[in-house]
Amino acid sequence: MNEDLRNVVLGVLATGVSGSLGWLARTYLWRRALRRRQAFFGLRDGSECLLVVNRKAGSERAVHNVDVSALLELSALIKDCGARPEIVQHDEARQGLGDVTEFCVGGPYSNRRMAAHLSSLLPGLTMSVEPEPIADRSMFTVGGEVYRCVNGSTEYVVLARLTGGEGGRPVFLLCGQAAIANQSASRYLARHHEKLARTYGSGPFVLLLKVVNSDAYGPDVVELVADVTSAARTAPAPEPAAT
Repeated sequence: MNEDLRNVVLGVLATGVSGSLGWLARTYLWRRALRRRQAFFGLRDGSECLLVVNRKAGSERAVHNVDVSALLELSALIKDCGARPEIVQHDEARQGLGDVTEFCVGGPYSNRRMAAHLSSLLPGLTMSVEPEPIADRSMFTVGGEVYRCVNGSTEYVVLARLTGGEGGRPVFLLCGQAAIANQSASRYLARHHEKLARTYGSGPFVLLLKVVNSDAYGPDVVELVADVTSAARTAPAPEPAAT
């Protein structure tokens, strides 16, 4: 074998080894990112996941078209983790917490399961379900602050990751003052889940988000208002008895 041929052979071998090492490194990084994502969402290959959704006002079975968009974005996240989503209507969900990962979408006025979650898991956060007065409709109260909805201009949504029950699987709450806010929360979760995982790990969090000028920007412009985890998970002190 002359020197030129030997150099060609060595170059081919070096290229092959380098390519194999690069492929192995990329595969390792991809698998590590997948495991972190699965740990954050409480999902694993082949597992099931509940998507609990409310019903569109005035309909027995239909889901609001904006909430459908939120469900599609959540389904993509779930499938990226190798899991299978199952959509369940809010009044048909008869399952405890912790056995499977759950995403619950919608406000307590139209989603009974969301109302139950807020009551049991977030005793320090309330959302008005009364139709009057109009200015207080869907108003959030947490940590002594109130957050009112101005349709098309300022809508708030709570995005939370919580755990309960014996199974240890998380429940994600996307509780918005309007359907557009629910979609904003799903999009925020899709975009920022890696950062949220770095910040909170597998622990709980409760974030208050604000959707800015949805009439112009749709669900895309979202601001983090506050981390209200402590206030939302702490039951308010009982009022002193009258003397």
